[in-house]
Amino acid sequence: MKKILVTNDDGVRSEGLAALADALKHLGDVIVVAPAKEASAVGHALTLHHPLRLERMGEGVYAVDGTPTDCVNIAVAIILKDLPDLVVSGINTGWNLGDDVTYSGTVSGALEGALLGVPSIAVSLQRTRERFDFSSAAGAAAQIAQRVFEEGLPPRTFLNINVPRVVTHGFKVTVQAKRNHVTSVDERVDPKRRPYYWIDEASDEWEPHARSDYQAVRAGYISVTPLQPDLTAHSALGLVERLVRPVIRTSGAAPKRKTLSVRTGKKPSQSR
Repeated sequence: MKKILVTNDDGVRSEGLAALADALKHLGDVIVVAPAKEASAVGHALTLHHPLRLERMGEGVYAVDGTPTDCVNIAVAIILKDLPDLVVSGINTGWNLGDDVTYSGTVSGALEGALLGVPSIAVSLQRTRERFDFSSAAGAAAQIAQRVFEEGLPPRTFLNINVPRVVTHGFKVTVQAKRNHVTSVDERVDPKRRPYYWIDEASDEWEPHARSDYQAVRAGYISVTPLQPDLTAHSALGLVERLVRPVIRTSGAAPKRKTLSVRTGKKPSQSR
């Protein structure tokens, strides 16, 4: 039977996590390893400076007092003692679109799976002020997971799924959107007159792109974006070669030092 590792960044008690795990049960043996408390916007952080605690919460459900990346590694090394057949991270309560994937703990859970060589999926649902209905996102994740089992994924590739509240179309393969990245920092003063700061999310001024994940979910599609860990700007390699070429020529030679007399500007006589 296939082994499916489920994690998230909203915490082990998240309703989205439970809905996702339940939707995947018909595909294999589901093991849930998630943060003990919310770990949103931690990105791909790995805990290195304090020990991690593992707690069994129920049958096949474990909590780790760390990040989603920690959870994947603890699951592989301690609980499963092997790689799973699939890692699925979510369901996040809020989209993870475009540039925002770099901050996302949900996406990073899937990223860690991909780095370990495991086909992986991240799933996020549009934020709402009403009670979340995870059924469409859970169903979408299960459908894509089944297709991944059937077809596989290229090495070091994982999928980022974003689901609108109301799905009016089917799936759409997308690229990451781009936006005017202006993050708001609100400065306030506490009762002791000490300043403190709240960082808010970036603006919603997205650049138009017919195939972007943002455009797709706004139009009612379920967005599926293939992502990879490689952040190399391949299109810039030629430019950087030209930038460093003069540096490469001179890097082996020691710089020439000129010693001048402070008063006369002439080189001092060498002592013998």
